[in-house]
Amino acid sequence: MATVDITTDTFAPTVENNDIVFVDFWASWCQPCRNFAPTYSAASEKHDDVVFAKVDTEAEQQLAAEANITSIPTLMAFREKVLVFAQPGALNGSQLDEVITAVKGLDMSEVHAAVAKQQAEGKAAE
Repeated sequence: MATVDITTDTFAPTVENNDIVFVDFWASWCQPCRNFAPTYSAASEKHDDVVFAKVDTEAEQQLAAEANITSIPTLMAFREKVLVFAQPGALNGSQLDEVITAVKGLDMSEVHAAVAKQQAEGKAAE
């Protein structure tokens, strides 16, 4: 599967309607972003069960701000609508494969339980 460009309008539906979504926040002027692009594209071809999305931070400044992007490239991974990975900096192919394998291997019942506990603690603190 090729990478898909997402915007402010398509970000939420993409995350909500797919089990695993990786999002690469990038800009055309960013050399590390351009270096990471072929690695990211190659991974998208190997993992057809994962959506590999890209956000052009220049064109989608509001979305980048809402995602608290302060450095590019930044890679995020969502699994079952939960942000499970976020890291600035370009990864090499083996590092990206490790992240993909780790995200696929997550016990999502544990992740959802931790999220619920965190939300409950946050409400109790209000």
